Amino acid sequence: MINAPSIANCDLLNIGKQIDEIIAGNVTFLHIDLMDGNYVSNLLFPTSIVKAIKTKYPNIITDVHLMVNNPDNYIDLLKKYGADYVSFHIDSTSFVTRLLTKIRNKGMKGGVAINPSQRIDIIEPFINYLDYVVLMTVEPGYAGQIFMEGSLERLDELNKLREKYNAKFLISIDGGIDYPNSRECLKRGAEILVTGIYTVFNQTDSLTEACIRFEKEMSRIK
Repeated sequence: MINAPSIANCDLLNIGKQIDEIIAGNVTFLHIDLMDGNYVSNLLFPTSIVKAIKTKYPNIITDVHLMVNNPDNYIDLLKKYGADYVSFHIDSTSFVTRLLTKIRNKGMKGGVAINPSQRIDIIEPFINYLDYVVLMTVEPGYAGQIFMEGSLERLDELNKLREKYNAKFLISIDGGIDYPNSRECLKRGAEILVTGIYTVFNQTDSLTEACIRFEKEMSRIK
């Protein structure tokens, strides 16, 4: 299990301190949402946030989730700033395979995000180009939403598709993750959990303790 806290949940006036606290909680994988105010209505984080994190924490894996139109325009800069994983939404470009190839040719892991309204088998034409798939379990655009009904069944379908093609992509779950559905997602084949207010942020313990507690609890899943 990879715990990938989404820094979109940080207090923006204390984001540096909170990232420090998360990393002190044994986190090695940070989820970074980039929103352009067009693909989704929210506007969040310049690409330079990746550079800032990698400069201070070069060993941290940065997982950049592009919720933008024209994601191709971001790839060169993200490579320059040290991004490790880059995912984009399938309906944000007409050239999914070409964009995945570009990301991977630059030495980054390439992935796509599947929205709740999209069929799971939408990935079949480019399944062999995927390093990971982000299964959206909320509508993209803002934090704090509830894990959508039917998401576990969609995860089952995605896992079966992976098995059908003997594909090697990882499955990342993004949206509304809490303790009960985290356990179910791991049991059903997910490897990456994008955590937020129900697991790490806004908890009664510190961010560091919340991350340690979450990892400890999830490590018990069989």
